[in-house]
Amino acid sequence: MQIRRATPADLDALAALFDGYREFYRRPADLAVARAFLGERLARDESVVFLALDGDRAVGFTQLYPSFTSAGMARIFILNDLFVHPDARGRGVATSLLRRAAEFARGERAVRLVLSTETTNAAAQALYAREGWQRDDAFLSYTLPL
Repeated sequence: MQIRRATPADLDALAALFDGYREFYRRPADLAVARAFLGERLARDESVVFLALDGDRAVGFTQLYPSFTSAGMARIFILNDLFVHPDARGRGVATSLLRRAAEFARGERAVRLVLSTETTNAAAQALYAREGWQRDDAFLSYTLPL
């Protein structure tokens, strides 16, 4: 398996995975909108996407958004998306993507990666714990729908 940074040339394969990710989170499938969204992120250099390839088949991805910690006055990355195609699960794809994201963030001199997952996603939580991610029990998260 190969993990590499995605480019606009990967957009079709990436969009199919991204659409599957959105469906996992109970959003309606819309490949055209998924492709446009990702294309814009890549064109504007607004996110960093790593693609997992099994041969020439895209089997997973993770997407990082750059941000900062004001208190720490340093760069952080938000690991916003992590998805592995269902028939490629259980083969270490997600672990490889997480490790590549961490390697990249360290290379950018970020002080941390952050992520959120659903409280019911026990499989993801177990993976994060195995990979050394620490659950934040000090802060509560709030959302303001607009």
